[in-house]
Amino acid sequence: MRKLAIALLLVFLAAVAALSAFAEQTTPPPPGPPRPLNIPTPTDKTLANGLRVIVIPKSGVPLVAARLLVKTGGEADPADKAGLADMTASLLTKGTTTKSAEEIARGVEALGASIESGAGWDNSYVAISSLANNFGEAMTYVADVARNPVFAKDEVDRLREQNVDALRVALKDPAQLARFVASRVVFGGGPYGHNLGGTPKSLEGIKSEDAAAFHAKWYRPDNAIFVVAGTITPDAAMAIAEKSFGDWKASGEMPPRAGEGAGATQKPRVVVIDMPDAGQAAVMVTRRGLARTDPAYITSQVANAVLGGGYSSRLNEEIRIKRGLSYGAGSSFDFRREAGPFFATAQTKNESAGEVASIINEQLSSMTSTSVAESELTPRKAVLLGNFGRALETEAGLVSRVGALALYGLPLGDLSHYISDVQGVTAAQVKEFATGHFPDESVVIVGDVKKFGDEFKKRFPNAEIIPLAQLDLDSPTLRKP
Repeated sequence: MRKLAIALLLVFLAAVAALSAFAEQTTPPPPGPPRPLNIPTPTDKTLANGLRVIVIPKSGVPLVAARLLVKTGGEADPADKAGLADMTASLLTKGTTTKSAEEIARGVEALGASIESGAGWDNSYVAISSLANNFGEAMTYVADVARNPVFAKDEVDRLREQNVDALRVALKDPAQLARFVASRVVFGGGPYGHNLGGTPKSLEGIKSEDAAAFHAKWYRPDNAIFVVAGTITPDAAMAIAEKSFGDWKASGEMPPRAGEGAGATQKPRVVVIDMPDAGQAAVMVTRRGLARTDPAYITSQVANAVLGGGYSSRLNEEIRIKRGLSYGAGSSFDFRREAGPFFATAQTKNESAGEVASIINEQLSSMTSTSVAESELTPRKAVLLGNFGRALETEAGLVSRVGALALYGLPLGDLSHYISDVQGVTAAQVKEFATGHFPDESVVIVGDVKKFGDEFKKRFPNAEIIPLAQLDLDSPTLRKP
């Protein structure tokens, strides 16, 4: 018994010592140095028909991922057909001249592969992930859906109905509605001003022939990039690309690019959408951000990491942790071919909507007036580098990153020095960037105005209040006639 008592006492004392050491640690330990990444050198070749093919060998797992990128997306939507690029891309896997949607799904599944298609602002894509030994056969499906879609009326009608239903749900969510409104506030009637997925009204006007015309105009080899990564040799991947796309011919001259994405600069506004009985208010401070090719791209990522990129960022610290006004607050840049939007967002009680908007503006101002301490800058960089490393762990992640560089005409080698570029950003550069890019923001709030209180009117006396029933997302003015 005595030995047991002594043993228990020693365990107790060890636990007390450990707790004492923990209590003395008032700050988290500093992050370790970033681990070097071994990124294979891509093989880059352009086929005779103009299709650029990029191959990144990646050993370890017998998988291959590939993505066919068409260099046109939602920015090319006609003014009265917002969502056309998104619908066109989504319909690619819903039937071709040789296979039905069910046959495509069953055939891909039988290979242990997965296929998807969609569109962004600057691109449309078909992506495949497959076991390495089935990749050649899986690519027959990619080539077929990209080149031979039929846009059957029943599939168009079904997708339209699904998308309209989803939009009607989204329009009841203050956070999603605020983002839709913010696009109009920042870009007005420009190509980036509409919702990428369209609106119920715009989708109703999209027919089979519209999707077929969009496909015929933009889906062509000299407007596309094919990226492959995984357990495959460059020679084998090039041979599969040639077999899948070598006889793909473009019709006529390449049409001019679909206009300037950003459009005219809009004046800062404070727009409030009155959503009666909204459970919470969505608060968004927004402005025009940067193009992906902007030299300040890396600095902007570091600045955003400090401001609103994660749990320990300034916005979340001030709004959630210190004041308990939201479950979370953050910010982000949406980098596109032209300058995309910047958002700083939070959801809060209706009564504190004005206070949260003011806090976001105050934090943006503090980025321009004070330098970031190294003790804050170092861990925020570590978050960026950790996210970057994880994004490259999978074949699909590597394809996505390399494809984005190719899409915007950037050197593929930029991946290899991303870590050193981030590490090299200084506090002075962050402050200089903030000074040039954070002033003159617009404010968008969606919530129950009757609960905002007099304090909101004092903070934002010039706010435009638009009743939900009068909101028109298809109009640059945001108001029904």
